Amino acid sequence: MGLSIAVCIKPVPDPKHYDKIKIDPVKKTVVREGISTILNPCDKHALEAALQLRGSDGAVTVITMAPPNAEETLREALAMGADAAILLTDRAFAGADTWATSYTLASGLKKAGPFDIIFTGTESADGATTQVPAQLAEWMDWPHLWNAVTVEQTGEQTLKVRTKAENEWSDYQVTLPCLLAMSRESNKPRLTSLMGVMKAKKKPLTVWCRPDLDVDDAALGMKGSPTQPGAIFEPEMGRKGILISGDVDEIAAQLVEKLRTAGLAIETGDVCAPGGGNV
Repeated sequence: MGLSIAVCIKPVPDPKHYDKIKIDPVKKTVVREGISTILNPCDKHALEAALQLRGSDGAVTVITMAPPNAEETLREALAMGADAAILLTDRAFAGADTWATSYTLASGLKKAGPFDIIFTGTESADGATTQVPAQLAEWMDWPHLWNAVTVEQTGEQTLKVRTKAENEWSDYQVTLPCLLAMSRESNKPRLTSLMGVMKAKKKPLTVWCRPDLDVDDAALGMKGSPTQPGAIFEPEMGRKGILISGDVDEIAAQLVEKLRTAGLAIETGDVCAPGGGNV
């Protein structure tokens, strides 16, 4: 018997362009324009676990809450082998913290379901809070496990799941439905093939906006987020350059003198008041 599985994925900024990422000082959100995105690396392990567990007559649906251009990321997941995709996108969802994000995802999953299992990655490459999997499971009122390394179906409605914490492992028997956050160590995600890319173009991709979901507007986006950012500023990174000349002994003597003047006692390693004297 196949399983109906959902996989939550997220488009994240491409690490190759991290140097271009900026934060809007007024809106206090990441400026994503002009920054290419990739499928969150941890989510690939979640998708791989789902594909391995699906069964011959099962189905895997990928879902994300993201801007409209996330369709490309969803198509990549479809090319890996997912059967269908759902994009939750609306200006009302923008600026959401993990609480509002998990609430919106849960609303989309409840509409798209029922599902036997929801897979997620352990964390996103941009936020890395690790909060969404547990929050999402609580919205669903499902049992959940984080940092799962192996998943095995032991019965029609049961799984054996091994999780890792530090250097120890724990084995659980979990009853469906459940949510599992997959570890990076759990598997090696498959690569997409040309045939997979061609098939992905014909697979269903559904787009749902705010009016399509049964949600409370007060719990959406930035205004519905309990976590609010404080002041945002760019630190001054400039440094003063000083040219020191002379032979090796002269340069060493000058360095020692400048360090002492700056407040470092060379002999003891203590920090002193500029010019000498302990602080």
